[in-house]
Amino acid sequence: MADKKHLVCLTFDFDTVSIWLAQGRTSPTFISRGEFGVVGAERLLALFSRMGLSTTWFIPGLTIDTYPDACRAVADAGHEVGHHGYDHVTPRSLERAEEADQLARGNAAIETIAGRPARGYRSPAWDLSDHSADLLLEAGFVYDSSLMGHDYLPYQVRRGDVVEVGKPVRFGEDTPLIELPVSWSLDDYPHFEPTRSGGLMNADAVFDNWFNDFIYMRDEYDFGVMTTTCHPFVIGRGHRMRAFERFIERIRDEGAVFVTCEEACAEYAARTAAQATRATAG
Repeated sequence: MADKKHLVCLTFDFDTVSIWLAQGRTSPTFISRGEFGVVGAERLLALFSRMGLSTTWFIPGLTIDTYPDACRAVADAGHEVGHHGYDHVTPRSLERAEEADQLARGNAAIETIAGRPARGYRSPAWDLSDHSADLLLEAGFVYDSSLMGHDYLPYQVRRGDVVEVGKPVRFGEDTPLIELPVSWSLDDYPHFEPTRSGGLMNADAVFDNWFNDFIYMRDEYDFGVMTTTCHPFVIGRGHRMRAFERFIERIRDEGAVFVTCEEACAEYAARTAAQATRATAG
């Protein structure tokens, strides 16, 4: 593999029908929007096979139990399978025991297709609870990918922040859980799906922005990880697939090294340990 300096994690939230069921939207039209995710997944897997890329898929347990063959195809193709809840409900809406149950049920489903529990977690709606860090560590997770404290540099998830309106924030302690940060600007959903703020954007224009995000990381940072988030039912439309493929080719030509989230976090951990050793020795 090329020097692991400027990494790109192509990640996919394989929500299918779970995203709509979590919102109580059960009409045939909404369900069909979720169904298209299976079509998009097939197209993406074919693309990555042709390009020789390994990616990370965060899959709700409900998706696995509803579409086991489609999800098993992801794991069988060598892609990392991460945790995305069971019912695609935000942890902020759950009691501690309910959140723990979502983690357990989701991992049970993941083991049926991947043969092991997930190492990484991404919260539905990118919103953690006050219990999330502890629950993830107790369940053996290595990393989370739900927070937005940086755009290129992984960092340690904190526990015990005290956040009250009208008062300075009191930050808690770092935990061993690695954060692989995300961004709405590097998420396909707000750009391409109809939303209150817009959507249905020109695909090449969006991916030109993503290209320049990579170029900035490459030029300004000795090491960094750029994490994109796509949804098969969104990115899987024909014109977006073509634009996405061109984006991948462009950044690969500019030096991008494509890795899974687990690989990126391992590289970050190794670099952090080496820096600590040098600091102690120095």
